[in-house]
Amino acid sequence: MGRLIDTVAWVHLADGRILGARSRGKELFYIPGGKREPGESDVQTLVREVREELAVALDPDSAEHVGTYTAQAEGHPDGTLVRMACYTARHEGTPRASNEIEEIAWLSLADRHRTPLVDQAAFDALAEAGRLR
Repeated sequence: MGRLIDTVAWVHLADGRILGARSRGKELFYIPGGKREPGESDVQTLVREVREELAVALDPDSAEHVGTYTAQAEGHPDGTLVRMACYTARHEGTPRASNEIEEIAWLSLADRHRTPLVDQAAFDALAEAGRLR
């Protein structure tokens, strides 16, 4: 059995597109979020990571789970899986690239190939639900 990387992500949708972020030095975009710190809940992790990456404040009371996806982790040995719990949440402020984030972009289903496998699973589910075009 390989390793499991446990993450959470903020699904921010507008006009059938999803907000994606690209870290400095990386090619792929991913749904903003990250790994939890010891003792953090999903929502606490989400609020902290999104504040660090996009400089916006999420409303923790508005967080709504939209799905959890698991896939092979990019750039890790075979059998290393990443599990990503995805949430929507209201926010204050305008998302902008912050800290390790070099670029943000609105991605459509056609951009699916520009994301890691676990994000592709989320893209597929959101498209199936009619939320991503």
